[in-house]
Amino acid sequence: MQQNATEIDTRRVHDRQIGVWLVVCCVLIYAMVVLGGVTRLTGSGLSMVEWDPVFGVIPPLGQDAWNEVFELYRQSPEYKKINIGMDLAGFKRIYWFEFAHRILGRSIGMIFFVPFLFFLVTGRIRRGLTPKLLAMFVLGGLQGLLGWYMVKSGLVDNPHVSQYRLTAHLALAVVIYAYMFRVALGLLLDNHRGTATAAPPGLRLSAGLLGGLVFLTIISGGFVAGLKAGFAYNTFPLMDGRWIPDDLFIQVPLWRNFFENVATVQFDHRVLAIATLTASVVLWLSARPHNLPAPARTGVHFLLAAAILQVTLGISTLLLKVPVPLAAAHQAGALLLLTASLYASHRLKIA
Repeated sequence: MQQNATEIDTRRVHDRQIGVWLVVCCVLIYAMVVLGGVTRLTGSGLSMVEWDPVFGVIPPLGQDAWNEVFELYRQSPEYKKINIGMDLAGFKRIYWFEFAHRILGRSIGMIFFVPFLFFLVTGRIRRGLTPKLLAMFVLGGLQGLLGWYMVKSGLVDNPHVSQYRLTAHLALAVVIYAYMFRVALGLLLDNHRGTATAAPPGLRLSAGLLGGLVFLTIISGGFVAGLKAGFAYNTFPLMDGRWIPDDLFIQVPLWRNFFENVATVQFDHRVLAIATLTASVVLWLSARPHNLPAPARTGVHFLLAAAILQVTLGISTLLLKVPVPLAAAHQAGALLLLTASLYASHRLKIA
């Protein structure tokens, strides 16, 4: 019996170590998504027209090296059609954003892979967890390939990244983050269940569905970013003086409007954002009558606060015509809201 108790305690220690490691990786992915948003907002994403997978961690050293990479950029469609006449100093400003974004991505891969090998070799990974960790690593590799595939769409003729590829790149980052965070929560919290009345199944289901709605809203935001739709209809709640703009379905076939029509894409994002806020309020009100454990109640409060903050940031970004700091905060708020929904859902599940 004593031996079994010791084994359980050891497993909990190992679970906690792995959970903390995964949370650190989540923080880095969070930073990666926000930095990616800043890179896009500053027009820096196409500044690196080549990427050496081995020696790419070394930035240009010396004037000759800078002249070489700048000359490569001057051959790109973005320079010829948008940034014609940009000097080397201006190029350096956008180059460093994209360079930092790529270096952070590679660093995340190493910070994940090396500890994973350590935990695997030392036998600290519980049964059934290894496939999940391997899936995270594979998804991370695919994310790097998808990122380069996205950048390539702006290096051919049209110096604009495809909104489809950009949204796919964002979606996969969010999926990796959410998957990793959920696994970390299970390792860190499942041994600490509440003692108050369990959350009713309907409340748990609602919290899970709300997480899906948050994800869908983030995806719609990817199309807003890809089409630069935030620079249009800079009023709220009306769009061009109307609740529903006239040009909502002007493209044919109909489906294209949801992905290529600036008016429709922004309208959809508005509707989804308000629906998310409304659902968060309803969940909060529905949870109040129940004797939930304190962590579950905190999770629901956190979710409502994050939803209010995110809608406020979104409206402010729109009205002020997408200033970079505010727009970056809005993107950070999206992941914060997703984090809150995942935490609240998990806390309600184990209540």
